[in-house]
Amino acid sequence: MNLRPATRDDLTVIAELFGSVEEAVNGRPSRLDAAAVDGWLHTISFETNTWLFEEKGEVVAGGFAQCFGRRGNCAGAVRPSAWGRGLGAQLVETIEARLGAEGAGRVHSWTVAGDAGAAELLAGRGYREARRFWEMAIELDGNTPEPPVRVEPFAAEEVEAFHAALEESFADHWEHEPEAFDTWWARQRRRDNFDPSLWFVIRDGDEIAGVARCEARPPAGWVGALGVRSAWRGRGYGRALLQHSFREFQLRGYTRAALGVDAANATGATQLYESVGMHAEQGNVVWEKALP
Repeated sequence: MNLRPATRDDLTVIAELFGSVEEAVNGRPSRLDAAAVDGWLHTISFETNTWLFEEKGEVVAGGFAQCFGRRGNCAGAVRPSAWGRGLGAQLVETIEARLGAEGAGRVHSWTVAGDAGAAELLAGRGYREARRFWEMAIELDGNTPEPPVRVEPFAAEEVEAFHAALEESFADHWEHEPEAFDTWWARQRRRDNFDPSLWFVIRDGDEIAGVARCEARPPAGWVGALGVRSAWRGRGYGRALLQHSFREFQLRGYTRAALGVDAANATGATQLYESVGMHAEQGNVVWEKALP
């Protein structure tokens, strides 16, 4: 067994590895791709905070981790053909050691909902379920109505205001970590599918009231972040941003739209997404543990 750090050349391999777990748990093909993995890892130190286990040239397990202040965030996967060999426990031990060395006081570990083996492993090591998230999607059939309010393209000169609107919109979300503009902007521009022509705003005079940061993950369009500032909530702006995004995805030839959402989101986001025809395709569980 060979253990090595991942590189950016491994994004497709990592997607296939984690997708193999999704397929085994959900009983259907995974839609996970390199663009999604790029989103997971674009702030990760590959050399120190990613791990791939290889056997006979095949990646059979892997994981990644990083710290946000005193909170560690991580995920790992073991190929179903290698279940029962202790690789999951080895991954957890490796990740915990790394996060502990970086000063984490607690750790969040992500798993696919319904993965009984992962749940048993983590519960046995002192983790508890802390939160659930949904991956939601809709098949685009050309019937998305035009939004009732004006949604406009993002303008490059307002990038700092766009970022500020996102920060304000997500300030009360679970475990939100504020991010300085310069760090956020540099991170966006490093992404392989960086495309601000898929960023949209709703304005109220000189103010940005709501924003959507979308991206291409063919054959789907992905709503990476959608937020409405608190003073403008309750006016249908979130729905309008979704409708505009869906229509733009279709113009670009995408056949579906998808996003991730906190199942316990206090703003009613899940209900909003259901009301425009989206449905939950997969659940993900966040497990939490205090580190010594």
